[in-house]
Amino acid sequence: MKILAIDTTSGACSVALYDQGEVREAFVRAERDHTRRLLPMVDQILAEGQSSLSQIDALAVSRGPGSFTGLRIAISCVQGLAFAADKPVVPVSSLSALARGAVRENPGWLAKPLPVLAALDARMQEVYWGLYDAAKPGVAQIEDRVSAPDQVVSALVTGKYIAPSEPRAPILAAGPGWQYPPLADLNPAQLTLDAAIHAQDIAALAADLWKQGAAVSADALEPAYLRNEITWKKRERIRPAK
Repeated sequence: MKILAIDTTSGACSVALYDQGEVREAFVRAERDHTRRLLPMVDQILAEGQSSLSQIDALAVSRGPGSFTGLRIAISCVQGLAFAADKPVVPVSSLSALARGAVRENPGWLAKPLPVLAALDARMQEVYWGLYDAAKPGVAQIEDRVSAPDQVVSALVTGKYIAPSEPRAPILAAGPGWQYPPLADLNPAQLTLDAAIHAQDIAALAADLWKQGAAVSADALEPAYLRNEITWKKRERIRPAK
């Protein structure tokens, strides 16, 4: 099985090739340079893997949530490649990839049977978040959503994942969304604030999803913004000029 994965969900650009369980990746933090970098990185990874687009089984991409512009860039690129090569696409949750990457970089987390709460800053005093099984990051215990930080805490209490009286929340934490005080005040068992989304994690998750029959045609690929386009355009209008 060969899967080519692409991600531009947030402030990084990455491409990975999954080949029979082995993964190679190109990763760069380039928040405003995704469009120029993406296709050369695809060529680089395919060349390093001695593969061509015609030889892969499927493409994979983050379906979101994340940067509205970033998601459109990656999805448009993957759709173009998929149409050109007549290949299916496996959409992957960006938050599940964030959770998997945090576990990959912190293997000690697997010694603790705790869920991983992955959180991205959604701006407007909200976070994108989802709760995942550390041992199986593709399995969501709470599906991806966008909420105010205090609503995240309420959902965890309601779901009995934490108790308000606990000095440390029995969860693992990953992602920049944890910068908000209501979340930081939970004092999670372990925290990786600078965790990033990597195409290699999207590729690995896509390999499992592929086996489950989760691939779609390029024209059926849809982003999961969790906010509608009108909200995003409103935010763009009120964002102060730099």
